[in-house]
Amino acid sequence: MITAVNNGRMKKLVQLNQKAKVRKETDTFVAEGRKMFLEAPVSKIREVYISESFLSMSERAAEAGKAEQVMWISLREKLKQCGYEIVSDEVFQKISDTRTPQGILCVVEQFHYSLDKLLEEERQLWVLLEDLQDPGNLGTIMRTGEGAGITGVILTKESVDLYNPKTIRATMGSIYRVPFLYVDSIEQAVQKLQGEGVLVYAAHLEESRDYDTFDFTKKTAFLIGNEGNGLKRKTADLADAYLKIPMLGRVESLNAAVATSILMYEASRQRRTGV
Repeated sequence: MITAVNNGRMKKLVQLNQKAKVRKETDTFVAEGRKMFLEAPVSKIREVYISESFLSMSERAAEAGKAEQVMWISLREKLKQCGYEIVSDEVFQKISDTRTPQGILCVVEQFHYSLDKLLEEERQLWVLLEDLQDPGNLGTIMRTGEGAGITGVILTKESVDLYNPKTIRATMGSIYRVPFLYVDSIEQAVQKLQGEGVLVYAAHLEESRDYDTFDFTKKTAFLIGNEGNGLKRKTADLADAYLKIPMLGRVESLNAAVATSILMYEASRQRRTGV
């Protein structure tokens, strides 16, 4: 059992949680919680740590309800498969990024995707994010995007780090399944998509049509801007058309994740119903 906070591996975990630079250098990230551990691909898991309390709860799982017992069986089976280290509750509190830790976390290898490979899919649906800053927004877009069946998410390098612990939690496991890429040039990314027959729509209030008047059954991409400033004009001008979400009352705009979700699900609805 690891009982010292200044243990070398514990220091590394704290750095992985706190510093994007360390995550990039090691090509890994930390995924915390039961769900995030259970859904992580075994081939990508590098290290697993559990707390003393977690171990005690696992041993008392027989006293829990049926659903809890099933979960604990799955956890124990995967722990045997991956191997794990036990740390004291005090140490786990230090390496955790949450106020009420669930007692399990794992170090996972980062994901890498090829845009050319993803463009081979037939019914493409993309989300392009320019300088998005809020971890919760990005995580929600990933999670909702999985539900809507998107092909992937393309982000500018100035956007929030997807491997930020807060973003990871907000994805609720979708980070393992939704492809994503950071690009040096959003202009080149848009042009690449358009060259493959993808119609790019910019979420923009000026000279725009209501979103539900467009046909999203073809290859589609939604271009979404920064939470505070929206899309840069030169970026918006790359799009094939501007669209907006009509609103009543005195509301001027929606949260970036909410707006993106509405657009993704409209595209999903059209493709599902053909209308």
